[in-house]
Amino acid sequence: MGKVIAIANQKGGVGKTTTAINLAASLAVLEKKVLIIDADPQANTTSGLNFSPDNDQKRTLYEVMIGTIGIEDALIQTEIANLHMVPSHINLVAVEIEMRDVPDRESVLKNAIAPVRDRYDYIVIDCSPSLGLITVNSLTAADSVIVPVQPEFFALEGLGKLLQTIRLVQNGVNPVLTIEGFVVTMYDGRTKVHTQVLNQLREHFKDMVFDTIIQRNIRLSEAPSHGKPIILYDVMCNGTSNYLNLAKEVLEKNKN
Repeated sequence: MGKVIAIANQKGGVGKTTTAINLAASLAVLEKKVLIIDADPQANTTSGLNFSPDNDQKRTLYEVMIGTIGIEDALIQTEIANLHMVPSHINLVAVEIEMRDVPDRESVLKNAIAPVRDRYDYIVIDCSPSLGLITVNSLTAADSVIVPVQPEFFALEGLGKLLQTIRLVQNGVNPVLTIEGFVVTMYDGRTKVHTQVLNQLREHFKDMVFDTIIQRNIRLSEAPSHGKPIILYDVMCNGTSNYLNLAKEVLEKNKN
């Protein structure tokens, strides 16, 4: 049965979607069967993998969650052989209203994933930058959470709310949910504050912080506009080696 990993942080601009896309792509390149689910109405993962949901508005996560189609009907083959995607669309913002009276509404995504879970080694969910129903669904469906953290003091302040939400999900609908780890993104070792925040994270969370650091890299920021993960856009850049190393760390953590 595939492991489901949610990439979550309610603060925007921390490299969450970049991490979701490039971790999933790197795992696929390392010969794992991977599904990435875009659970963000902004649909940045969808466009970042060279697909426009406007081309087929009736086969996105929105339709899956409201039950008009099964998840099998929303699967898309990406440019990487082992990587499939379930796209998002701005319509997904309506889910919170439409599912208001649905029984067990926190588990809709978990139940939707169930029919295809055995097909994949990893299922990566790119969560929306909020702590609403869609993110709660993602955390309920997940086995673990990876939290991208930008090394800025304001980014650290927001972690408390996310950790509180994770605890609520653990205490309620998903007691087996764990934190896979915190990954530092957009790191610049020349900046004193980045070094200080990294040291604080490691002091507080210890081995829950991944050894791999995602360095600030212009090629990483360019790749989504070309609809490619970094490994297809520039295989020789630091961003590619960083995310391959992160994928190897994830695989090592999950060996047993």
